[in-house]
Amino acid sequence: MKAVVQRAAHASVTVDGEVIGQIGAGLCVLIGVTHDDTADQAVKLAAKLWKLRIFEDDDGKMNRAVHEVGGEILIVSQFTLYGDARKGNRPSFIDAARPEVAEPLIELLMDELRALGATVATGKFGADMLVDLRNDGPVTLLIEI
Repeated sequence: MKAVVQRAAHASVTVDGEVIGQIGAGLCVLIGVTHDDTADQAVKLAAKLWKLRIFEDDDGKMNRAVHEVGGEILIVSQFTLYGDARKGNRPSFIDAARPEVAEPLIELLMDELRALGATVATGKFGADMLVDLRNDGPVTLLIEI
């Protein structure tokens, strides 16, 4: 699994002109799933996101996790994270998992985050989504589990 994690001042997802998921301050996370990803990886990624210390403490150092600052999490499925554009000009998405593999793993990730106490918003799997993000920092990380 790949995740692009962005510290957000706020973020939202719109589908067909309707906002279907939104958060205030917290994490905007784009998730990509490949063919051999497992439930165990989804659980580990949830724990990593919950504990990731990228919010500032009283001294201005990135030393606090999303739950320590009362932040929310927006999860957005993003198969294009597995796009391969090394050859030619049109990316190949052959490494991206099919929806029947990816969707249950992303659902598990969100369930695990909620079980940890996170407020989780999401987009719509497979939909044409417009993601609006005010990146705070900017802080953006790529995490692979």
